[in-house]
Amino acid sequence: MYELSSEQDPQIDWGKTSTDYAKHRPGPPPSFYHRLKALNVGLPSQRIMDLGTGTGVIARQLAKQGCHVMASDISAEQIRMAAALAKSDKVRVDFQVASAEATHAPDHSLDVVTANQCFLYFDPEQLVNNLRRWLKPDGVLVISHFSWLPAPGSVAAASEKLILQHNPNWQGANYTGLTRPRYPGLPPEMHYSGYFYYDEAIPFTREAWMGRIRASRGIGATLNADQVAAFDAEHKQLLREIAEPEFSITHRIDAHLLRVGPVTTR
Repeated sequence: MYELSSEQDPQIDWGKTSTDYAKHRPGPPPSFYHRLKALNVGLPSQRIMDLGTGTGVIARQLAKQGCHVMASDISAEQIRMAAALAKSDKVRVDFQVASAEATHAPDHSLDVVTANQCFLYFDPEQLVNNLRRWLKPDGVLVISHFSWLPAPGSVAAASEKLILQHNPNWQGANYTGLTRPRYPGLPPEMHYSGYFYYDEAIPFTREAWMGRIRASRGIGATLNADQVAAFDAEHKQLLREIAEPEFSITHRIDAHLLRVGPVTTR
């Protein structure tokens, strides 16, 4: 479902998934935010930038917690949906359409920068340069993930098998979850200040799981409309055969808290 790769596939267009993304990808559960609060992230009045915000699930929740939130995404469609949802939630988030590397924030103004389910798309070296400018001296970067685990015999595993039949180039199958307190590919300037991971069963209906899969890189963000419809019809039939009307999918939730070290010269 998710692979660690620094290469952005030019065929991926998350804007095509915005409707399903908004409805069927609500983001990490409350337990995630409780754990972050225990690590002093998401506290009232903190100034936070959410990179790769998608439909703003992290940004909107942090705004509800009393944080001052900015957020960016490379997809204009995602930002339009995020802004509409923020208005519906009656929270303020300052959105901008920009890649993580081109995002703007005042110098030394941020307590926290978050990147949920998206850091693999960024240029780490350029992002470190941005973090040096944006973060306060004690500021922190939070890299997090909220990913289903396709255990053998599970509904998630069966859905992944069908995704691969429709999109053999998808490289996100068989994710086992991060269990190491070290995120791959980080530059040496990044130093850990906290880490957690845990598993949680997330409830779905058949309809919601279909929407969740459509709003994924393997289907909605990559395939055309006809291909998505063909997949969806088969997926619907598959779920009728193997899944109860309501069921749970185990997800791995993790967060890496990092600080940027001083510049060193030789």
